[in-house]
Amino acid sequence: MRTKPILAALLLATGVLTGVAQPAAHAAAGDAVTVSVNARAGLATVPDTALGINDAIWDQELGTNAVADLLKGAGVDMRRYPGGSYSDIYHWEDHTAPGGYVAPNTDFDTFMAGVQRTGAQPMIVANYGTGTAAEAAGWVRYANVTKRYGVKYWTIGNENYGNGHYGANWEADNHADKSPTGYANLVVDYVDAMKAVDPTIKVGAVLTMPANWPDAIVGSGDAATWNQTVLSIVGPKIDFVDLHWYPGGSTAAESLGKTAHIVDAVYLVREMIAKYAGPNSSRIGISMTETNAGFGQNTQPGAIYLADAYAGLLASGVFTVHWWNVHNGMGTVSTVAGHTDYGDFGMFSSGGCNADGSVCEPALNTPFAPYHGLSLVNSFVRPGDQFVKTATDQPLVTAYAARRPNGDLAVMLLNKDPDNEYPVALGYTGFSPAAGAPTVYSHTNGATSVSSTQTGTATSQTLPPYSLTALVLRPSRTVAGAPGAPGQPAASNVTDTAATISWPAATAGAHPVAKYEVHRQNGAVSEQLGETPGTSFTVHNLQPGSRYTVNVIARDTAGNVSWSSPPLTVTTGSPAQSTCTVRWTTVTDWASGYVASIDVTNTGQYPIDGWTFGFTWPTGWQSMNGGWNANWSQTGNAVKVTSDADLAAGGGTINVGFVGGYSGPNIQPTAFTLNGTVCTTL
Repeated sequence: MRTKPILAALLLATGVLTGVAQPAAHAAAGDAVTVSVNARAGLATVPDTALGINDAIWDQELGTNAVADLLKGAGVDMRRYPGGSYSDIYHWEDHTAPGGYVAPNTDFDTFMAGVQRTGAQPMIVANYGTGTAAEAAGWVRYANVTKRYGVKYWTIGNENYGNGHYGANWEADNHADKSPTGYANLVVDYVDAMKAVDPTIKVGAVLTMPANWPDAIVGSGDAATWNQTVLSIVGPKIDFVDLHWYPGGSTAAESLGKTAHIVDAVYLVREMIAKYAGPNSSRIGISMTETNAGFGQNTQPGAIYLADAYAGLLASGVFTVHWWNVHNGMGTVSTVAGHTDYGDFGMFSSGGCNADGSVCEPALNTPFAPYHGLSLVNSFVRPGDQFVKTATDQPLVTAYAARRPNGDLAVMLLNKDPDNEYPVALGYTGFSPAAGAPTVYSHTNGATSVSSTQTGTATSQTLPPYSLTALVLRPSRTVAGAPGAPGQPAASNVTDTAATISWPAATAGAHPVAKYEVHRQNGAVSEQLGETPGTSFTVHNLQPGSRYTVNVIARDTAGNVSWSSPPLTVTTGSPAQSTCTVRWTTVTDWASGYVASIDVTNTGQYPIDGWTFGFTWPTGWQSMNGGWNANWSQTGNAVKVTSDADLAAGGGTINVGFVGGYSGPNIQPTAFTLNGTVCTTL
């Protein structure tokens, strides 16, 4: 039974194939690849909810021990119930889903028995579309008071923006008001009712994924987008926001390239939370409870996509990532990379055949390739590990790395090239690997399991075509008594060229902490911005309208260095005072393009006779597709606008506009120049 392909057809994301933090020059296919790992450039820490999967009440295998044991073997930390869009028609009290099919032995208690056997946590979706706040509160009472299951995570609804308000209508919604305002107001009622029963639970609300329909669209009668509206109303009430992502792709290469969007997409979600969710919004987490590959769902591209998406999202701080689905059923059958792909969005075979019986899936519960991808991710990272920054010089080779609490370092290498193997030379900053062959986990095209061996060295490995490889490296020596890592940094007094960074003090080890160093991440290179004996430092000489990710490390009097702090991302603004101002207005947006209107004003004391206005796109998938009231051009990411017109002193204004396009997260520029002077952005 399939419920997601209709959604996948609606999601409007396209992208370019890129690697992770690549240098400008790339190695050719088959040439040696350089991978750089910076163990001092910390990213997010892996939570105990990281690796997730979806269960559906129409799946007769939902409650079986066979499925629970397979999921446990892959390291699944969280199981989601009752299944996609069925969540908005499901009534837990009588275990019915009017208009849908409910399989035997799939009720809530059966699901919880499977969760417990897996050793996972549950994620429960309360029925928003055809349910009530009282019904959801009753479910919390039954789960956590009557049965004492201790269900911590609850989401209100599934994909409620698909209720017809924006045109497409796949999600059940019986409410007269189907707007984001209507959804958000009722979410407040749900949260209040559910937390009155158990105030310890965490409740999430549904958002849209940046650059995926209907993100950025303002619906009829609305004042703002879905995300802005929902966050502005429910921000003070919720504990996390919930995203789904089906990036699509008509080829394996296109599908695998979409993971390059992750860092910017999560950045945009955090920016929206900070802007619209009210005070103390930094407490709000992000979950990704549905994703799947756009091409080759059951074959090696699906496995590579899973590993890339899970690692990229977790490294960016998403607290759980869930594959759709445990079982889903056969779709369009094709051959991908020499193997049969059944077009099945499930992780395991459903054991069925197509309509004429000419093609059948493998035996029930046979794992497809993404299961092995998940198993390899579980070998790569575990709860408590901290992702660290990596870079490669080959777009078809992606790298991730993580430090383990015991001092080990794990590295995952993904070869997205179906035809060529790559010899890889690995280099390390902040970590010295032990001599000898490391433990190597790998999954190659067509393999039916993850292999484990000791081969190569910490600095030299060979990646087969279309492969996933994870290395676990021991340190050459262990430093006893190093200081603890500084706490989560925060930024204040952020201007166009400066920011003050402060952090909780590190715990001293065998020696007192002598100083703290503030480092900027630049690819896999750390650039030290300064140091101080205190717990606050003001960074100067920053560029206006630019994004900086920094870490803080502690160094003690013996020279021992701590792990890095969690990362902090700071975006500088524009000058408070300038001789020009810029006001950018998005007139309309259709989730892959938009019309922008820009007012450029000369606030200086001298008139300008002819002018050049410019800005730079933050990403490589944004474009200017034609403008007016001036001469427009784009070279690379730089946009230039010229005119012979005059701008009078003291307020002379010109309005220009253009049609913009984007095939990934649309991060708008915030720094603009007029005749080389950085303007104040209004």
